[in-house]
Amino acid sequence: MEFPRIDGVRARAYTVPTDQPEQDGTADWDSTTLVVAAVEAGGVEGLGYTYGPVPLTGMVTGVLGGVLAGRSAADVAGAWEAMGRAVRNAGRPGMAMMAISALDVALWDLKSRLLGVALADLVGGAHDEVPVYGSGGFTSYSLSRLAEQVEGWASAGIPRVKVKTSRRPQEDPARLDAVREAIGHDVELYCDANGALGRKEALYWAERLRAEWDVRWFEEPVSSEDLCGLRLLRDRGPARLDIAAGEYGYLLSQFRDLLTGGCVDCLQADVTRCGGISAFVRVSALCDAFGVDLSAHCAPAVSAHACCGAVHLRHLEYFWDHVRIERMAFEGILDPSGGALRPDRSRPGHGLELKEADLEPYRVA
Repeated sequence: MEFPRIDGVRARAYTVPTDQPEQDGTADWDSTTLVVAAVEAGGVEGLGYTYGPVPLTGMVTGVLGGVLAGRSAADVAGAWEAMGRAVRNAGRPGMAMMAISALDVALWDLKSRLLGVALADLVGGAHDEVPVYGSGGFTSYSLSRLAEQVEGWASAGIPRVKVKTSRRPQEDPARLDAVREAIGHDVELYCDANGALGRKEALYWAERLRAEWDVRWFEEPVSSEDLCGLRLLRDRGPARLDIAAGEYGYLLSQFRDLLTGGCVDCLQADVTRCGGISAFVRVSALCDAFGVDLSAHCAPAVSAHACCGAVHLRHLEYFWDHVRIERMAFEGILDPSGGALRPDRSRPGHGLELKEADLEPYRVA
């Protein structure tokens, strides 16, 4: 078939307040901004999105929109390379790569819709379903709210949950006791320090987490930029406690360095930050080469499709903030029945439709 050429790029931003103030090991927030990118060709529109600051909209419709104008909707790979070159002097890590990520997802969605196939099938058919873990457990939560949230995931059949730790380490034993009591011992427990700890402090907590609460996953115990610290935790931490990092990877070289440095037992990548689906499949190939599992970070509505092509896939983070916003923002949201998301192969693209009227009260750009 002859593909149409791109004749429109749009961006919108929506800031949605959290249901209550949230906090992790190193950050506080009371709202989350969803930036939606749309790419049109031949009367068909593809949607992509990221979570980031409002000025991303100008980057999407400005320099990057100009790069895409007039290109064939079939040439997703060429568009990705061209967008990367266009932001060289702006700095590729950070906001530029988040804008590219949103547009790349939109381009994959557009191509899938033009072909009449599901995005999961276009990415690859390694998996029919994507295991998830419930994620939230913010350090600002009361013990009752914390227990209620994790018990809700366990009752829904999600067999693994993750909570935030290390903001006030002295409070963590009581918090973890409450979580274990709520979920029992058949549900896996994960912890995320968001880089709040020093190396020796992280080693101390790694031993306690594994021995006292049977924690199986310790995410960013030290900063994700501390490759030596991550390697130390992986080498000297307890057995059967996996060290994970990578959610703040923006460039392929950052994922390569985590793998070549032996820094992680499971690599993370965020499709809305790392460069979209085009980059996610390359990170997946790196995991194949090193024999390391890949876990997708957040944005479950679109990550579920990207994950279907990852051979060494472990799971996907079913993050409370993003789950809540995506249910508000899109038609076609998947339900994690039985602890997994299953893309609807009968719908072209990722199957999401923006609920613009519902989101209008939150529109900021």
